[in-house]
Amino acid sequence: MSTPSIKVGSSAPVHYLLRIADACLILSQRLGEWCGHGPILEEDLALANMALDLIGQARGLLTHAARLDGQGHDEDQLAFLRDERQYFNPVLMELPRGDFAFTVARNFAAASWLLLLWQRLQASSDAEVAAIAGKAVKEAAYHQQHAADWFLRLADGTDESRARLQAALGEQWPLFNELFASDAVDEAAAASSLGPRWSELRADWQAALDEVMAEAGLPAPKASAYVSAGRLGVHSEHMGHMLAEMQYLQRAYPGGVW
Repeated sequence: MSTPSIKVGSSAPVHYLLRIADACLILSQRLGEWCGHGPILEEDLALANMALDLIGQARGLLTHAARLDGQGHDEDQLAFLRDERQYFNPVLMELPRGDFAFTVARNFAAASWLLLLWQRLQASSDAEVAAIAGKAVKEAAYHQQHAADWFLRLADGTDESRARLQAALGEQWPLFNELFASDAVDEAAAASSLGPRWSELRADWQAALDEVMAEAGLPAPKASAYVSAGRLGVHSEHMGHMLAEMQYLQRAYPGGVW
């Protein structure tokens, strides 16, 4: 008998924290898929370790969000027992892992965004969030630098590696917009000093991306007005398949512990 899905409250602070936690959780799942498949052993280990960093960040925020929500859930239940529409990560994070160039491009975009977000969250009015951010900012800085190094290596490598990187950017480019889409949830977070509006991060994020792309000599893909809505619980066709695998043990063996 499978475990029923749980729901979380609709308060703005909980929703705001879940958006960030789910971004980390879902991206960690995609990075974890590289374990045993990295292009070289060192990178295999690096991607696995970055996935673990992201899980740690997600766990901290999920634990705190569960406490704020007040429904008696723990971080494991929030991570593994919600339905698809109850996850609020940007769609970018849930796309299939793709080839190595796709992962490098997404890692640089995501890590640059998370670094800026964690930097701002260190000043959160919520002491627990500020403490989580204080640790996470160091990890995100490493993730960003690691991805930037590989971005340049692929751009300056072979014709194929450069073409794959350019193709990855073209596929991901429209989805970057969601990382800076603000709404009432962001407004409430900003008003209470819980955290910044996502839109406030765009200028610095764009500057970081432009700097690396200029050094790589890669042109920016054509601008897009499309804004995905994963932060609202509206996901791509890939999310359900990933959750089926990710949630299998919790649903097949309700209440199971190690």
